[in-house]
Amino acid sequence: MTSPLPELYIGVDVEADGPIPGPYSMISLGMAVTGRPDLTFYTELRPISDEFVPAALAVSGLDRDHLLREAPTAQEAMSAAAAWVNGLRRIGRPVFLAAPAVWDGMFVHWYFVRFVGHSPFGATGSGVDLRSYWMGLTGSEWVQTRKGKIKYELGLHDVPHTHHAGEDAAELAQVFDAVLRRRQAGKGAVSPHEQADEGAGAVSPHEQADEGAGAVSPREQSGEPT
Repeated sequence: MTSPLPELYIGVDVEADGPIPGPYSMISLGMAVTGRPDLTFYTELRPISDEFVPAALAVSGLDRDHLLREAPTAQEAMSAAAAWVNGLRRIGRPVFLAAPAVWDGMFVHWYFVRFVGHSPFGATGSGVDLRSYWMGLTGSEWVQTRKGKIKYELGLHDVPHTHHAGEDAAELAQVFDAVLRRRQAGKGAVSPHEQADEGAGAVSPHEQADEGAGAVSPREQSGEPT
């Protein structure tokens, strides 16, 4: 039987010092509940290996030596994260949300299983991918689903992407809340005029600034645009 409690879409954002977990480390984790800006979680994490990609580390602006000295261990951080997610079950059913779900989900699921034993988001760690959801809602092609384009379409011109995991999780939750409101208002497919106006495949100066032009994130290194 389905619980009467509502689904809680938890925007999740990761900063890492390399492209995959294990050889490289998740160094910060942010989570925020869609529609509930008062419900957020943030932690930094002590690196779990000596390997890192300097360009990836630079994106977050975090000091690796400081993390090695001061940050919670991965087990401490992920235990606290799991407790926070599970604590939400009194008001709803937590659902993982990311952009992209593959990259952030890879780190989050691996870390939960490795350091806690299981993920509070379920055995597979699956959830909602913002870009795929937007494709289904609007009929857009993949190239039209960068987060910057979605924010532009929704009129969210003053919602920055900072590469701080806590702030970017809150950004994602705000974007998805606007997406859900659009769906509830019955606004679905993007018209050909709107697609032409956005410029298929083109990245506007606004989007470049919003997505952090010049900074190469591990997502971008892996070929997954933000």
